[in-house]
Amino acid sequence: MHFSRFYFQLFCSSVFLFNTTLSAQSVYEKPVIYSDSTLNYISLKTFGSSGPRTPFWMQANQFGTVPKSGSAFTLRTGFEYYVKFGSAKSKERNVWRAGIGVEAVGNKTENSKILFPQLHATVRFKNWEFYAGRKKQQVGLADSTLGTGSYAWSGNAMPIPKLQIGTIGFVNFPFTKGWLSFNAFYSDGYFEKNRPITSNLKLHQKALYLKIGNKNSRLKLLGGFNHQVQWGGKSPYHTKDGDLPDGFKNYINVITGQRYFLGDDLTEFDYNNRIGNHLGSIDIGIQYIGYEYSWFLYRQNIYEDGSLSKLLNIADGLNGLSIKKNNSYGADFELKAIVFEFLFTKSQGGSVWDLQTVLGRDNYFNNAQVRDGWSYFDRTIGTPFITPTSDTNWKWPNYADSFTSNNRVSVFHLGISGTLFRKINWIGKLSYSSNMGTYDEPFIKKPTQFSGIFSLSKKLNWLGGVQSGLSFASDIGQLYQNTNAISFGLYKDLSRK
Repeated sequence: MHFSRFYFQLFCSSVFLFNTTLSAQSVYEKPVIYSDSTLNYISLKTFGSSGPRTPFWMQANQFGTVPKSGSAFTLRTGFEYYVKFGSAKSKERNVWRAGIGVEAVGNKTENSKILFPQLHATVRFKNWEFYAGRKKQQVGLADSTLGTGSYAWSGNAMPIPKLQIGTIGFVNFPFTKGWLSFNAFYSDGYFEKNRPITSNLKLHQKALYLKIGNKNSRLKLLGGFNHQVQWGGKSPYHTKDGDLPDGFKNYINVITGQRYFLGDDLTEFDYNNRIGNHLGSIDIGIQYIGYEYSWFLYRQNIYEDGSLSKLLNIADGLNGLSIKKNNSYGADFELKAIVFEFLFTKSQGGSVWDLQTVLGRDNYFNNAQVRDGWSYFDRTIGTPFITPTSDTNWKWPNYADSFTSNNRVSVFHLGISGTLFRKINWIGKLSYSSNMGTYDEPFIKKPTQFSGIFSLSKKLNWLGGVQSGLSFASDIGQLYQNTNAISFGLYKDLSRK
């Protein structure tokens, strides 16, 4: 894809400017003190379900830590700690920091498991960091609190272990007086060793986002891209002796997303497509910060091959509007935030695929070589509304070894949050989807699905302050089995005050 090369070169240029950015502080500015937020907690939660499935919004976008089936009891704990280096007399204090993070989740179910959604070692220099391991991350311009999650990297699956270098939030470009800033990272990692079809797959991932507008600007413009690739490893499909293309030469092709490279280890499939399974989104956003409300309008455009460069699948994407109240007046009932989203993936460039025009049948999150698709431990890495075949009531034999049998969907979503009686926080998520299956195997009908959750939380005066939470979730429709569930939990923040 020619746009991948352009964005990668732009990303490299940003990294090249790194040293210049670090030295741009004026001697007349106040001292910059770099600090790191940490998460230290312990929590208990129990789930009770009316059926064998956990409702969609009770387990989706939870970094793969909530079981999909049945009732459960969960114990969680998390710990992060950073050591600061540098002189207190420096104009930029705590420039160097090093830390570790561990988060453990124990689920007591029929198939009890202990999971580690976070396990990392991190070194930070000013607003840059390098880490190794697992760390929770959401990628893309979208509302990550009340929305459905970014299209390509939503937080629905367990974090993938990787090495990553990048910024911590947005960093100012030099000589722009804060009017232009960027947020970027570059990483490589590994998928689980024994997947349903493939094994020893590697992950390549990068992203670059730009922002126009300084810290005092009412209006800010944002744009950028994310790029993910599954490559290397082994697959029984369209490979030579079961091996997917590997090595440094092919890694360069993975990074750039170029096509038509020849090699002894390449098949006709590799030549006609690309090295690896590429996907991502190109995002744009507009943010307005008023006195009463802050508004954020965003759009994520989908790509998996060259269709987007020809605007063939431009109808597909995630559209969102987030409105947040900036001030609280202590009323008995307050609506503090509201998010509207519309996800559409039914176009995919049309029903006809042609190599010369790169037309149609993009088949999101599926790949002819990587048949277990854009997944990690059988969970969608991207939007949870493109569901694993094993999750739904609609299972087609032709998709027995493909990840999803349902990637042509449209979703209307509403997320809301606020307070009740000034002491109780509440959150609601309501989603309605229409599902068409795939172009290769359409659903006989178009099953519709409603999924919702409503949660309440309140701080209790136990043990110096414990947060209690109560949630009710429901699935009603034809895509999933109808089910209701309730959960209750206690959360204790152990961070130092």
